[in-house]
Amino acid sequence: MDSILTHILGSAVIGLVVGLIARAIISGEDRAGMTLSIVLGIAGGVAGRLIATSFGLTGPYSAAGWVAAVLGAVLLLLLVGVLRGSRTRRR
Repeated sequence: MDSILTHILGSAVIGLVVGLIARAIISGEDRAGMTLSIVLGIAGGVAGRLIATSFGLTGPYSAAGWVAAVLGAVLLLLLVGVLRGSRTRRR
């Protein structure tokens, strides 16, 4: 049980770092706010890492996994930015 909790907490910390890196890569107006950016960064990082691992492109703790996680987070942040931007333009 301790192993699972440690893995979850470790993934959250790594996701936080990935989310902050992704937010730094995407410069400009931050409509999402820092909290949403971090949450989206965690989700995108997990998704990018899972996709890369499922295609055999990376292992769970390799440098390529970090790159995949950052790319996933950046793509998710961009997608949400586009969706939020189009929604606010209609108002």
